[in-house]
Amino acid sequence: PLGCVVVEAGEPIKLAYAQAVSGPNASLGTDMVRGIEIAVSDLGGEILGHPIEIVGEDTGCTPEGGQAAATKLASDSSLFAVIGTTCSSEARVGARILNDAGITMISGSNTAPDLTDPAKRTPNFFRTAHNDKVQGRVAAEFVFNELGFTKAATIHDGSVYAQGLVDAFAENFVALGGELVSEQAVNTGDTDMRPVLTTIAAAAPQMIYYPIFIAEGGFVTAQAKEVPGLEEVVLMGADGMFSPDFINAAGDAAQGMYLSSPDFSAFGEAYQDFLAKHQELYGEPPLSTYHAHTYDATKIFAAAIEQAAVQDGDTLIIGKQAIRDAVAATADFTGLTGNLTCDENG
Repeated sequence: PLGCVVVEAGEPIKLAYAQAVSGPNASLGTDMVRGIEIAVSDLGGEILGHPIEIVGEDTGCTPEGGQAAATKLASDSSLFAVIGTTCSSEARVGARILNDAGITMISGSNTAPDLTDPAKRTPNFFRTAHNDKVQGRVAAEFVFNELGFTKAATIHDGSVYAQGLVDAFAENFVALGGELVSEQAVNTGDTDMRPVLTTIAAAAPQMIYYPIFIAEGGFVTAQAKEVPGLEEVVLMGADGMFSPDFINAAGDAAQGMYLSSPDFSAFGEAYQDFLAKHQELYGEPPLSTYHAHTYDATKIFAAAIEQAAVQDGDTLIIGKQAIRDAVAATADFTGLTGNLTCDENG
């Protein structure tokens, strides 16, 4: 019902990505593209006798970039699978465009709760990353139970990702008995965070939770220590700043702050082999958080192709609905990040 992709003898099977590979958040997307490349390498570079060709579009970690990338990918009739996006705001607009083209997407890093909310999810959207209802809760429990703080301030940047995390943190922190003394927002592209930080300082929090991205997170971190009243306030971000680029942006002010991310030590034994391959291929360790989740997304698509594709001689016929159904039926899949089963919400 969604159409078919016909792959003639000798032609490649295309796997596409939609990732932020330029701009201040490029390390996040590049980290995931490398996960795709290593997965394809581990597949031997082919599926069912056809070489795999990786194609991709830069999303820039903006809604506009997500829309542009999705529109371009949707126009390619040889595509049925997109690995991405990097940022949840890109998926909120891009998923509908890809869905209308019959293209299934699996994101390794979209964590916004509404993307898998049954009332809002598009049928083509799946993810191997966690839901930020989990990450926000864990952050609140850590601040209240482990750090012992009862007064917190929050900052978001208006993105789907940051707003979802702040909401989850706030709900759980208050439920535990904490008090939100200041709730503030900055804009993407802002460089002077002192007015917002001065407002927060007047409320006398013990810590500031700001799950935003690399550039703005760097400015908040570097400038917070310059604002009277915030010299000793504890700072905490999330996985959107889990990158060497954030450390470079924040400088020495990053020392002693907290970031949340998936627990890499909980990944399977094969993750150590992945790290060794990454070092060999790129001469450095992974750049951010979701390389393994994106590796798993790529392998899930490969398994779906092997299950759903129909061979007619040397020609491969790939039904777009069949691919989507195979992804949705994923159960007990052994991935780098653990044992994966898809629920009814993707």
